[in-house]
Amino acid sequence: MKKVVLLSVISATLFTSCVSKKKYTELQTELDGTKSVLMKTRVDKEDCEEKYAKIEERVSNYYAKINKLQDENDDKLEMVDNIAAMSNKNKESMRRTLKNVDPALVSKAKTLGDSIDLAVSHNLTKSLSGDDEGIEIDVNQTVVQITVSDKLLFKSGSYWVSPRAHKLLGRIAEVVNSESAMEIMVEGHTDNQTIKEESYLEDNWDLSVRRATSIVRLLQDKYNVDGKQLIAAGRSSFSPLAENDSADGRESNRRTRIIILPNLDKFLAMLEES
Repeated sequence: MKKVVLLSVISATLFTSCVSKKKYTELQTELDGTKSVLMKTRVDKEDCEEKYAKIEERVSNYYAKINKLQDENDDKLEMVDNIAAMSNKNKESMRRTLKNVDPALVSKAKTLGDSIDLAVSHNLTKSLSGDDEGIEIDVNQTVVQITVSDKLLFKSGSYWVSPRAHKLLGRIAEVVNSESAMEIMVEGHTDNQTIKEESYLEDNWDLSVRRATSIVRLLQDKYNVDGKQLIAAGRSSFSPLAENDSADGRESNRRTRIIILPNLDKFLAMLEES
């Protein structure tokens, strides 16, 4: 009986030992698998963190660009009638200026380009003419034309520039000197009256050219405008504004026209009120 009990105990012990080892092996295998999964998870986590960091950086850069665009929105350019690029800032300046312009003139502006010309003309007229009479300013597709009556510039039959005109020429010089890409063409115009025989001038061609060169020399010598930016031209009596059969008509035809050919950026800057 003792032998049977002993045998049973030994058998049970051996059986229990075998089961524990098997279970251990299973647990060990499971542990190894868990470690492997954990390692893979860590690698995936690091990979995800790296990708996430890159995404965060891209998003940050994206918002930075958005903020920059918002800050620069007023300076973004838009083509206007295929002649100039205009920013929102300049558009707003133009609207402010047009509020001070005769509504009848504003109503005639059919395009944005017309509105720009009108606004620039208004501001130039205000800044250049001052209290002087005999000055007309017209702007057409960025070309500024300033027509000055000879009663402001010259005495009859003379090409000597009156001191009364120096203030106006100084203002024009300031505009031109602010932009090296800007050019000025000065055109002399006369009526069709024959030059007096005792005059030292040959004819109206001679008078118109001498008047234009007098203005050009004054702009260069007194107001330091670069000669490269200046053009002198004489038109004699062949481009009249009115008929020469009346005193008033002849007076209208005796004039000097100053044509400013501005750099487009400078032209748009003229939208700002002085």
